[in-house]
Amino acid sequence: MNRENISNDIIVSGIHLDLTPALKQFVEEKAVRLFRHEERIVRLRVELECDPKQDVAHRFTAKGHIEINGPDMNASVSEDECHKAVALLVDKLDRMLGRRSQLQKARRHPHTKSAAVLDEVG
Repeated sequence: MNRENISNDIIVSGIHLDLTPALKQFVEEKAVRLFRHEERIVRLRVELECDPKQDVAHRFTAKGHIEINGPDMNASVSEDECHKAVALLVDKLDRMLGRRSQLQKARRHPHTKSAAVLDEVG
């Protein structure tokens, strides 16, 4: 499958926040990394929220929702700056995709470790 012909579906929305083109572009640039690591992502939805009633350290919340073949993945990060929240959200989603990939590899090859142990014993 040629990844260049597939358009990545990234939805960025702002809640109580004016979503500027620069902020939307920043989210898209950061999110490209997720699509590079996992080709089966159907859609990525990012919600950026500003709650002025929260304390300064948790004013901006970035929520990510990855629709993928299999169970969907959700993550949320709260920070004092919107850009920092987006960067941490993408890092968190990337770690989640990595863990999911490792679990799938372990399920595909369940006997590789036990067969090596049996060879050493026998």
